[in-house]
Amino acid sequence: MMYSIAGLVLALGVAAAAWRHSRRAGGFYDAQIYGMDRAMHRRYCTISLGFAAFFALAYALHLYGAGIGALTLYVLVAVFYASSFLRGAADADE
Repeated sequence: MMYSIAGLVLALGVAAAAWRHSRRAGGFYDAQIYGMDRAMHRRYCTISLGFAAFFALAYALHLYGAGIGALTLYVLVAVFYASSFLRGAADADE
């Protein structure tokens, strides 16, 4: 049951961050190099809202195993989204 609540909080947090970032143009690295444009942020927001709905349903129906499995999968999605903001190491020749 706690896994579903944790997943719901995480999914809503990532959805809010993705929505906020979709409202402005990205910088050079995130938009040009990593491909994190406005549409990609909206996709992560939509995916996060879908997971949030699933976590709420799993909590309401007491689906403990489904909450654990979905949280495992969603943590990977959240890590991929968070890592999209990391700037690559600067090359010594630049």
